[in-house]
Amino acid sequence: MLQSQPGQPLPRETEVKLAVSSAEAALQLLTKAGFAAAHERAFEANMLLDTPGSELMHTRRLLRLRDFRGETILTFKGPPEAGPHKTRPEVETRVADANAALSILNGLGYAVSFRYEKYRTTFSRPGEAGHAVLDETPIGVFLELEGEAAWIDSTARELGFTPGHYILRSYGSLFREYCEQHGWHSRNMVFA
Repeated sequence: MLQSQPGQPLPRETEVKLAVSSAEAALQLLTKAGFAAAHERAFEANMLLDTPGSELMHTRRLLRLRDFRGETILTFKGPPEAGPHKTRPEVETRVADANAALSILNGLGYAVSFRYEKYRTTFSRPGEAGHAVLDETPIGVFLELEGEAAWIDSTARELGFTPGHYILRSYGSLFREYCEQHGWHSRNMVFA
């Protein structure tokens, strides 16, 4: 039987994004630093859900359904904490039936507010808990470093980045900025 755990802290994720010029350049950096692919490149489709008044976006929370590597994952992320890294509560679970999950969320008043796609490759190094992911998106290529803050900082430095390069914004926020800069009129960050 399920039991709620009031007062229990949610697991947290800590990460940063780093803009890179190309997937090839990112691969060279990662290979030189001793990273190897832990999961091969795969297509990922994401749907963010929100209320009609965008309550989750306005409170910097996120509700997402992700299709990736033959699985659907439901994710909740809480508001990010202030700091040099993007740290926020995150809870994920696999969903057996994506359409049923979407129907349940729709029934609770949530609707798809933003869709985004990318190709993702995950990299790791032996003996390290943190990992790097290479995201190829319609608006550019990004490396995400996820792990403990000290690991992120030392790995970023090793790859040639400083905290001034850290991007803490979401793909939705980056997409809106990209559309403004390039005169795009699209609601979703998807491949043509």
